[in-house]
Amino acid sequence: MSIADQLFIANCRDILEQGVWDKGGQVRPCWDDGSPAYTIKRFGLVNRYELSREFPLLTLRKINFAAAVDEILWIWQKKSANVRDLNSHIWDAWADENGSIGKAYGYQLAVKHCFPEGEMDQVDMLLHLLRHNPLSRRMVSNIFVHSDLAEMRLYPCAYSLTLNVSGSRLNAILNQRSQDMLVANNWNVAQYAALVLMFAQVSGLEPGELVHVIADAHIYDRHIPLVERMLSLPPYEAPQLVMDEAIRDFYAFRPEHFRLINYRYHEGPGKIPVAV
Repeated sequence: MSIADQLFIANCRDILEQGVWDKGGQVRPCWDDGSPAYTIKRFGLVNRYELSREFPLLTLRKINFAAAVDEILWIWQKKSANVRDLNSHIWDAWADENGSIGKAYGYQLAVKHCFPEGEMDQVDMLLHLLRHNPLSRRMVSNIFVHSDLAEMRLYPCAYSLTLNVSGSRLNAILNQRSQDMLVANNWNVAQYAALVLMFAQVSGLEPGELVHVIADAHIYDRHIPLVERMLSLPPYEAPQLVMDEAIRDFYAFRPEHFRLINYRYHEGPGKIPVAV
């Protein structure tokens, strides 16, 4: 059983058995028929993934890893906030008629700031510090910018990444304000695990831990039967992730530079309704 499966199972059981419902309250998301999308949740989940041991990819259902990598590169490499730069349609529901999701996600990472090291955006700041001052305790990104929230089509869910080098190991903390456990949990974990691996490779470091901190970890009411079906399945071992070791420039990575070996998975719980 992969560590991703172990933690997903433990988290979901915790939510279903000990969680708090928001039924009866005023909730923002709704289903496509207009009904309120209620959730049962747990506050403050913390999961740790040791990336040197295995790649944390769920086997209880198939994760489209190529699409997940494409999305993280859309945000962190292309620094785009336009869905026309993305090779999937997962953001279409939040985009305007021009394909823009406003001043969210990639937009914030493209904004240049004046750092002591010079003027650069947040991604280049992290890459610069990893190469030139890896013991810095200031390697923090943040895309939850309050002055721009009114111009975002969706507030960032995963909003802050903190990098920290211990010896030769690159560790990271991903902070997330809100997490749809069925749709997005392992999707985000796999994305940011891949991002840490990319940063480590181009910086000459070894991968360490990814710590995922979730403020509001929830399961939507209409997702519960699907989650319960997944929890009844026997997990498989984690796959092996192989990256193109020749890539030394973060901006040169493409989804085809990642290859999964022995990825066994269950086909999935069925069609997953998405609350918007």
